Formats: sequence, structure tokens, C-alpha cells
Amino acid sequence: MLDLQDVSYQYRGKFALDGITLRIEQGGAVAFIGPNGSGKSTLFKLMNGLLFPSRGRYRFDSEEITEDKLKDVAFSRRFHQRIGFVFQNPDTQLFCSSVQEEIAFGPHQMGLAESDVNRRVEDCLELLQIKKLRGEHPWNLSGGEKKRVAIAAVLAMNPDVLVLDEPMNGIDPKGKAFLRELLLRLHASGKTIVAATHDFAYVEGIFRRAVVLTEDHRLVRDDEAERVMSDSVFLKQHNIM
Repeated sequence: MLDLQDVSYQYRGKFALDGITLRIEQGGAVAFIGPNGSGKSTLFKLMNGLLFPSRGRYRFDSEEITEDKLKDVAFSRRFHQRIGFVFQNPDTQLFCSSVQEEIAFGPHQMGLAESDVNRRVEDCLELLQIKKLRGEHPWNLSGGEKKRVAIAAVLAMNPDVLVLDEPMNGIDPKGKAFLRELLLRLHASGKTIVAATHDFAYVEGIFRRAVVLTEDHRLVRDDEAERVMSDSVFLKQHNIM
């Protein structure tokens, strides 16, 4: 479903990604691990059409994603409905004056009828257990609450693929346990789950595959998640733990 062929991305003449070839099948659950600065966030932004390769090709469901194609409003709307991105810092993502408006924003942009928008908002408030927050301004929430609102806003679009950048950051243990169970439920429902993480204790059992990026922004290892995440020598060698 997501297919990257020899993808590189340069920022001010320096590589953030270097020669990434990777395929993620529909319904997969893939963990991306690597040291800070290895390129995970850059890769996720590229997958979501926020950045574009300096070299190589990125295809989503067999359709090449380019800057020119995303200038087409109808194409861009379809693409961003099918793949949802939860940023590492929810403050980057949240901008509406209330939680309810935040969750409703995406469905409104899709042109859904008001009754359908309201149903999606209620479903996502229930799913993320944040009904009591519906009238709150997102900026007044705790870090964990903001994360739940950001996830709810993305899920309101009902994407096929959910991409999460360090979803466990800034969340207390109870919140991490809740998010782990949510990701398991979403994957069981058929969603493709892609996440960057350092929090191995809370992602155990979610992912069946691990992709490892190293400090030189290259793909080093793509193997069974259990083997990679339990290899403490490998993880320490690459500054991942």
C-alpha cells in the first residue's frame, strides 16, 4: 500500500533520508525505530505528502504521490482522507477553538452531511474517552488529553492508514496502556498502523515488523519486531536505547 523506491530527502544540502526502499502492505503493523535525528519524522511527513523526495519515488496504493498531484484539490482530499498523520507534538496539529470543532474539522472538509459529521464526532469522542472535553479549548488540556484529541481528529476521517510519530511521548502509564489497547483494536479492525517509537514496553504485541533507521539516515534492518526490539546490543549500538 505504501511503496518507497530509493527515496532520499535533503534539507539544506544534508541528507535526512538516504536511499530508502520500503514496502508496507495493507493491514500491516510496522514499528519504526532509530535514534533521534535518524529521519523517522521526515519519512512520516513524506508518507503523508507534507514533503516530497529529492530522489526516488513514493507510491500510495499504486499511485505516485507528487507535489503537482497534491495541488489537485480532489486528489489531495482523497489522499489525505485515506492516510492520517498524528504528529509527535499535538500542539503542531490542534488549532480549533474547541475539542468538538477539532474533531469535526476533517469530516467537514470532506463535505459530509452535518448528521454524518456529528455521528463521527460522537463516535470518536466515545472511542478516545474524551466526551467530557468536547467544549474545552485544546490548548488548555494536558499533554495526554491533547494526544487523544489529535488521534480522534485523525480517526474522524476514517483513514485506511494511521501514521503516528512517537505516540507514547508525554503520556502517563495509564494513558499509554489505553493507547496500546486502542492501537490493537484499530489494527484488528483492518487499519494499517505505522508508528515511530522508543517505548518498547507499551508497544509489545502491536507490531509484527520493525524498520530500523540509523544515524546516517539509512534503512538498516527490516525484520521481525520481536527479534529487533529484544536485541539490546543492537539497540545500544545504534543509540536507540
